[in-house]
Amino acid sequence: MREKILTFIEKNSRIDIKELAIVLGVDEAAVLNELEQMEQEHIICGYHTLIDWDKAGIEKVTALIEVRVTPQRGMGFDKVAERIYNYPEVNSVYLISGGFDFMVTIEGKTLREVSQFVSDKLSPLDSVLSTKTNFILKKYKDHGTVMTEQPKDERIEM
Repeated sequence: MREKILTFIEKNSRIDIKELAIVLGVDEAAVLNELEQMEQEHIICGYHTLIDWDKAGIEKVTALIEVRVTPQRGMGFDKVAERIYNYPEVNSVYLISGGFDFMVTIEGKTLREVSQFVSDKLSPLDSVLSTKTNFILKKYKDHGTVMTEQPKDERIEM
């Protein structure tokens, strides 16, 4: 049941508990208890709303920053990651494979604000060897949701 609940709420965290219970063939109390248990175990870490900021008319700049670091002795990458994710500007930090060690995402109001965060706060950290900043210019799909207008089907129905 856990996996099924997680699958449904990952796609739609606003799904009605009653509806979810019917789909799963269990009572509402069982679903609520399972959700609470998964929240306490930090399997469910939060609920988020996906917003198209461009359509809202609010300027936001999102950057994906690749970071190469020197892991700290006895702590590996965890301590460095902690220093990075404790900045309020940072949305996410991922340990990745390839030429860089971390992928860090941040949001700011302007390119300058994001660039300044990288140069003033991220790059000077002792363990950081290099960074590469990639700015998101347009989102086509985010968290499984298509963000662009779908083309209208102009074929004639017969």
